Amino acid sequence: MSEVSSLTGRLLVATPALADPNFDRAVVLLLDHDEEGSLGVILNRPTPVGVGDILESWAALTGEPGVVFQGGPVSLDSALGVGVVPGEGHEKGARGATAPHGDGPLGWRRVHGAIGLVDLEAPPELLAAALGSLRIFAGYAGWGPGQLEDELVEGAWYVVESEPGDVSSPDPTHLWRAVLRRQRNELAMVATYPDDPSLN
Repeated sequence: MSEVSSLTGRLLVATPALADPNFDRAVVLLLDHDEEGSLGVILNRPTPVGVGDILESWAALTGEPGVVFQGGPVSLDSALGVGVVPGEGHEKGARGATAPHGDGPLGWRRVHGAIGLVDLEAPPELLAAALGSLRIFAGYAGWGPGQLEDELVEGAWYVVESEPGDVSSPDPTHLWRAVLRRQRNELAMVATYPDDPSLN
């Protein structure tokens, strides 16, 4: 069980071998991963739809680009908010004080470190002062029990550590290369893989 739950909060980076067009060069933040399956959002699929067009009250809190992201192929008519609350990733804050109740502000549920899910039904002003960044996703990526593990064995994904800045990258279309490039192993070389391998 401990090995299964350990992927929550990490990134799945699509390998060049992954054939599913839904996940071509995708960077997926895993929001939940246990024996019942996995759920995540694709961080690098901006849509042309502005956040203000569908969730006007949250638009002022989202960073650039201020658009909705396609979180994955499942439930495209539902919205998920992923927010970063600075200082929430550590046991103690800068002055040594622990966060109240250790679980962050109302309307935000910790997923991993400073990254958490935002309750989009809550009033935005509850979170406005605490949020360092916010992204809105339409839909999500989901895997049934054991399905993601099978894909990992097949070599479809690289699993790497996430950083809070991944959620709010101002240049999401280059996130796949950026995440691979920062790895301190052979994965950094994969970042140079051409978009069309036949041109190599």
